[in-house]
Amino acid sequence: MNSPQKEAPDTAQTRHVPPFVYEEADSKSLHFVIHQLQSRMRTSRPNELQVDYTRTMMGFLLLHRHPRHIAMIGLGGGSLAKYCYQHLPQTRFTAVEINPHVIALRKEFLIPDDCERFTVVQADGADFVRQAKGDLDVLLVDGYDHQGQPAQLCSLAFYASCRQALAAQGVLVVNLDDTHPLYELFVDRLGQVFKGNIAEVAVNQYGNVIVFASVDLTISPMGLRSDIQKHGADWVQWSLENA
Repeated sequence: MNSPQKEAPDTAQTRHVPPFVYEEADSKSLHFVIHQLQSRMRTSRPNELQVDYTRTMMGFLLLHRHPRHIAMIGLGGGSLAKYCYQHLPQTRFTAVEINPHVIALRKEFLIPDDCERFTVVQADGADFVRQAKGDLDVLLVDGYDHQGQPAQLCSLAFYASCRQALAAQGVLVVNLDDTHPLYELFVDRLGQVFKGNIAEVAVNQYGNVIVFASVDLTISPMGLRSDIQKHGADWVQWSLENA
């Protein structure tokens, strides 16, 4: 008679799918499945933004030039985290990542150690946002797992919590997948929470659409799209010119 198999303990390590790293001559990329890119780093220039949608997400600088505190839901390979850490030295940055296997790869992608102005937190992004009432100048939502966009990061309640988490003149930036069957519903939810004060900015690469939203700052969708197209290739130069 076979002895019954013991179930694996329910821990953060067992609940989450480990990603893997794919290496080429001068790049490393993070994947859950090979045809879905999570992050890419050029090893010779590890702090550059290599993927179009990350450059588009930095468009928050057009709306809030001097954020004191940025939080990001979803660490991935840390592209945005590293970029902000290097180029926004007066800004405190908090990255929230639920998957411990992703955090375990931070050295692989040269993500800085925790310090006074940079922190990586292992937590559920939805829980973090609920507790961050009025503290965030910019909130970046880029949380994906092996199945795509987690439902808890697309709900009406989550977007309402995002609104409450923003400081005065705060900006929410959400990376959405426009091939998702509920994409229009997610945009409608954002519009409902932010009373229509949102802008969708399509990205040519990978079907991403970046949605910007704010309570206090009036957003011009056409103007924002135009400015991102104009400046998005080099936010460092733009920041120096507009400091």
